[in-house]
Amino acid sequence: MDPINKEGTPKTPTVIFDADKGKVEIRGRSIPENSIEFYKPLVDWLDRYADEAKGNTEVNIQLEYFNTSSSKCILDVFKKLEAVHKKEGREVVINWYYEEDDEDMLEAGEDYQSILKIPFKMIEIQE
Repeated sequence: MDPINKEGTPKTPTVIFDADKGKVEIRGRSIPENSIEFYKPLVDWLDRYADEAKGNTEVNIQLEYFNTSSSKCILDVFKKLEAVHKKEGREVVINWYYEEDDEDMLEAGEDYQSILKIPFKMIEIQE
């Protein structure tokens, strides 16, 4: 399965999805012109990944900011990961990074955590 490697821009996050390593990473800013168009290949990739996922999948989310339409797409990504996590012998852990003074980003992570049945680790970044 081919990895996804997208370099971030001022409006889109850096994305690294690597099936061989069991790593999923999204970091930066997510305010694309069309969130659905940006996130659809990622969701499709996770659909395929669910069938051949490794035992452990590590998910690192480190966003400075995301808009409302991105938040729905990020939830779609998490729901695909939740499907991976539900399969026997598969473990998914989401590491949600937020800066120490960014209450909004912490709350966003907690909101996702309350919706999903996947282990979340809230990781504070010291400035």
